[in-house]
Formats: sequence, structure tokens, C-alpha cells
Amino acid sequence: MNHPSPAIVAQGSVRRLPRLALLLLCAAYVIPGLIGREPWRGADMAAFGYMMDMAQGATSWLDPQMLGMRPLADGLLPYWIGALAVQWGPAWVSPVLLVRIPFALMLIVTLIASWYTVYGLAQNPRAQPVAFAFGGEANPVDYARAIGDGGLLALIACLGLAQLSHEVTTHLAQLCFATLTFYGATSIGSRLLAPLAALTFGMAGLVLSAAPSLAMFFGAGAALLHLLAVDPANGGRRRALRAAGILALATLLAAALASALDLWRWRIVLPQDIASKDWRSLARLLLWFTWPAWPLVLLTLWRWRHQLLNMHISLHLALPLWFAGIAVLSAISTRPADRALLLALPPLAALAAFSLPTLQRSVSALIDWFTLLFFTGCGIIIWVIWFAMQTGMPRQAAINVFKQAPDFQAHFSLPVFLIALLASLVWAWLVKWRVGRHQAAIWKSLVLPAGGAALCWLLLMTLWMPLLDFVRSNSVVAAKVQALIQPQQCLQATHNIERDQVAALRYHARLRIETARPASECPWLIVDADLQAANSADAPDPALWDLVTTIRRTSGKGDDMLLYRRIKQP
Repeated sequence: MNHPSPAIVAQGSVRRLPRLALLLLCAAYVIPGLIGREPWRGADMAAFGYMMDMAQGATSWLDPQMLGMRPLADGLLPYWIGALAVQWGPAWVSPVLLVRIPFALMLIVTLIASWYTVYGLAQNPRAQPVAFAFGGEANPVDYARAIGDGGLLALIACLGLAQLSHEVTTHLAQLCFATLTFYGATSIGSRLLAPLAALTFGMAGLVLSAAPSLAMFFGAGAALLHLLAVDPANGGRRRALRAAGILALATLLAAALASALDLWRWRIVLPQDIASKDWRSLARLLLWFTWPAWPLVLLTLWRWRHQLLNMHISLHLALPLWFAGIAVLSAISTRPADRALLLALPPLAALAAFSLPTLQRSVSALIDWFTLLFFTGCGIIIWVIWFAMQTGMPRQAAINVFKQAPDFQAHFSLPVFLIALLASLVWAWLVKWRVGRHQAAIWKSLVLPAGGAALCWLLLMTLWMPLLDFVRSNSVVAAKVQALIQPQQCLQATHNIERDQVAALRYHARLRIETARPASECPWLIVDADLQAANSADAPDPALWDLVTTIRRTSGKGDDMLLYRRIKQP
């Protein structure tokens, strides 16, 4: 039985979101965190370290190593991109900024591909709104454009996207290539050249970014769905067979590429190996990381349930469900889960967009008021703590900052203050615009979530940037080491020093780092304090080495290092 579409949309509800406003929103989301931020410890700093070593010729491009440690991800394409950016960029530009530029472009490509994906899905006949008896229903192209705007707003609003999409890691590259694959798989039935190019770059990029299995699942599942969704009318069978054939061929070529380069690796964590606390942690991650998309996704599945359960597959629901499901399963079965879950955000945002034409006024009002209170509250907290850092008032807020970062010294920057103030005023205007009674566009319910997410990210990357750099980067530790050792001096590092720590010492302290060896003549040695305490066998010989100091982070735990000076040659 063919049920009518749950989307009842008049032409007046598919007003175009002003392109200048959409571009400014995307710029306010992409640019903060691109300029003026140090690489943060962990994956961000480690990836930057490999890229710098490759660019400077300190390691192989085909088998990069840092003190004998290979990257955690096997795919080398993101590292090549970052290294080429450093090599080809002008010398007067910071290497950190040079590396970030191509990854910022990847985020931009992700946003653009997401919009076109939802735009194409909304043009599917089964996704179109009900035709009115006397006319006046939404024009198909205008409707698809409005749904595309809503999908992009839903993606920007997702809380899990902000930090990970501004790092120079393999996972951002995977997000970009997965979104290109998503666009190609959804649009190959109606267009050819652009979706074919997207599939080529997307699936090859996934293979070369340590995700060949995801490329296989995405491509094979999409091909099968196109076959099952054959519509004999208007040449639908021919288009479906063409789409399925192209997807199947792309999948086979991607598998051949992965096999030729020996990129298949088993990283699966079996369900029986996941502890109960890990399941709870995964549940919490799903709740906050995909907010606010997941409640809208549930609403979409409920409103469109008849189309979803119909014997005729609705591609505008089935394809996003498939891509999101594979990404969620990947997050459950691999580590780190949050970075794997990143790939689920574009398809979840696409599904969330199809709830917009079915939203009741009460649900829309609930979203607006919750978003208004949440993001306004977050913005106020950011401003209050910044004021406390500058003036010491409110006293309790200043005390809390001092506890987390005792040595941190705040400084006032007028340009940063003006940018943050302007963003806050724009948020106030946006709230005033949204609470007006004259708004009819179907994307209006996602304006505040997307604007609020962009506002808070911008405030964090301006007002809080010095504090976050102090707390989350390795530059503080490197500066303490640099105060004791002259640049370009040799420093041995034991095997328990992490990749990001080695990269930070090389970049920030400008030291020559070598693997600790008994025959080495390096006058300095650095050891991870926690791991040495756990295994006294790692302690240096006191007859050869004298403990100079303990290099402590002024925030966080587990990053203390012991610095030794050689007193006698072996």
C-alpha cells in the first residue's frame, strides 16, 4: 500500500535561507580554531609531528616513523597532504597554519557535500511533499533547497563536530571522504559526472586514510539499495541499474586498491570484549556527540515510518540510514569511538532534515526554547569565566581557573574581545529574529541550534584560546625543557615517551630527539615519570645519569617527565 507523504509544505514555507547568512555562519564555524591555536596534545600534535618530519626529510614518506613509532592509523594520505602543504607553503607562514589549511578545506568540502547530498535526496519523488488539490504546494526544487539548508544547519549544530573537525588528523580526512562517498552514492542515480568524481575521490580517499572496510560497506550497501529501489516508471529501472553498477565497480576497485597496498587491518573490538562501563560510555557518547540530530532522526523515522516499511524502498531514508548505521557500528567496534562516530554526523543530519516538514508547532517551540536557554547559558558562562581570568571577579570562578592552571597568566586582546562581542550581538539579534511570529521557513527550527554551536565554538576559540592552549597543548612542557637545554642539542627519549610529546619537543623546543641507546653520547635523557614509577626497570642508571628536574604540567595528569643529565659515559 502506498501511503501519502507526511510532508505537507506550502510554497511560503520553503523560503530560501539567505546565502550570505549561510556563508557567514559556515565561516564563523570553520575559521575559529584555524588561526592562532597550538596543536593540542594527543592525535592532533602527533599527526602534526609526522607531517613535519616528512616535510623536512627526517623520515620516509612510505613508512613514516617517529623514534621507531609508526602512526596509529595506516592510511598515509592525510600525512602526505599535510607534509606537502608545509613543503609548498611560503617560509614566512607558520607550519601549523600551513598544515591546517588543507584540513580546513576538507571541512569546507564536507559542509558543501552534505548540503548537496540532502538537496539531492529531497528531490527524490518519495521525499516530495503532498500535492494540494488546488495548488500552492512547495515547488520541488525550492523544497529540496530548503531541506538542504536544514541538513547543513543540523550538521553544524552537532556538538561532536566542533573540535574533531578542526584537528589535522586522519579522522577529519575520513569524514571528508566519507561525505563525498555519501554524496556520490545518493546522487549517482540522477546525475553522472559530479557524483562519479565524488565516488572516485571519496572511496579512494577512504582506502588511503585507513578506512578501506568502510569504503566497502558504504559502496556495497548503496549498490544493493539502488537495486532494491527500482522504479519501473520513467526509465527508473535503467537509472537504478546504472547506479548500482557504478557503485559495485567503485567498490571492487577500492577493494583492489586496498589489497594492492596491503591496507587491510583487523581492528575490531568484539562485543564480548566490551565491559559494561564501556557500553555506558558509548551510550553517553551517542547522546551528546550527535545532539541535536538524534532526536530529530527519531522523529523522522516515526513520521516517515510508512515509507520506511513499505516494500518500495525510499532512498532518501534508506541511504542515510545505511551510512549512519555503518558509522555507528564502527564506533562501537573500534577505538577511539568518538572519532569513528564522526562519520555518522552527515547522514544523521540528512535524516534529521526530513523531520523539518513534519514538525508540529509545539515541538518546534520546544527545540527553540531549549536551544535558546542552553546556548545562551553556555555563552554567559564563557564570558563570566573570561571576565574572571581578566579581573579576578567573580572570585570563585577565578579560583577554579587557578586550580586547573596555576601558572596561567591571562592577557587582554582588543581584537579578540571585539570579535567575541560582535558574535554575541549577532546571537542576540538571531534570537530576536527567531522569536518573531513572522517566520514560516521549514529550516527555522535549526537556526538557533546551528547558530548557538557556532557562537560557543567561536567564543571558546577567542576568549578562551590562551587558556585552552595552556591546558591542552604540549607547548608548556616543551618550554620548560627548552629553558634547560639549548636548541638543537641532543636529547634521548625512552620508549615510553608518547608520539605527541616527541613531536612537541621537536617543534616547540627545537631539539634533536633520539631513541635512548646505551652507546649514545647524548648529554640529556627524558623519561615518562608515571611509567617509570610503574616499572623501576626503566629507571636510568644513577651512576651515569643525574636527575635534573621533574617537568610537570600545570594542568592535567599523567604527563610529568623526568629530565636527566649525563654525568659519565658508559
